[in-house]
Amino acid sequence: MLTNLYNWTLRMADHPRALWVLALVSFAESSVFPIPPDVLMIPMILARPSRAWLIAAVALVASVLGGLLGYAIGAFAFDQIGQPILASLGKADAMSEFNSRFNDFGFWAVLGAGITPFPFKVITIMSGWTGMPLATFVGTAIIARGIRFFLVAALLWKFGAPIRDFIERRLGLMTTLFLILLFGGFLLVRYL
Repeated sequence: MLTNLYNWTLRMADHPRALWVLALVSFAESSVFPIPPDVLMIPMILARPSRAWLIAAVALVASVLGGLLGYAIGAFAFDQIGQPILASLGKADAMSEFNSRFNDFGFWAVLGAGITPFPFKVITIMSGWTGMPLATFVGTAIIARGIRFFLVAALLWKFGAPIRDFIERRLGLMTTLFLILLFGGFLLVRYL
């Protein structure tokens, strides 16, 4: 099933309304869809490099709006379903502690998931579930998704098809390593 969905997504890159399909995929990927928008972005930008910035902007706006849906899923489904179950098990206090810890690092969680290949929908739903301040969530989502989509657009615009393999196979790893080093640097400065 995922292979068929992946192939459909690739075919849509050539569709006359590819920007609308990209917006739909970017929106859905932030809350429920398993295929990342990069699958559409890469062939679209390679086909028309002059539209790289427009393509990245569409992916960014749609992804952040989809993230708000994920946030709402976490906020409303947890209150109606998860909270009563945890309270009946005597775990409501443990969830309060988890929520507090998640929100202490919420900026980094949203930033990391928004840039790396980690499923962004997990963090959008958890952000709503833990009650992360909406302004923090939206601001960080804009920064993270902007970095991700505009970095991909810039690399493809500048280097074209030769950079495609790097983006598809190694960009996520490099970004993850960068974030680990950045976070580690902040911790080192904080405790020195």
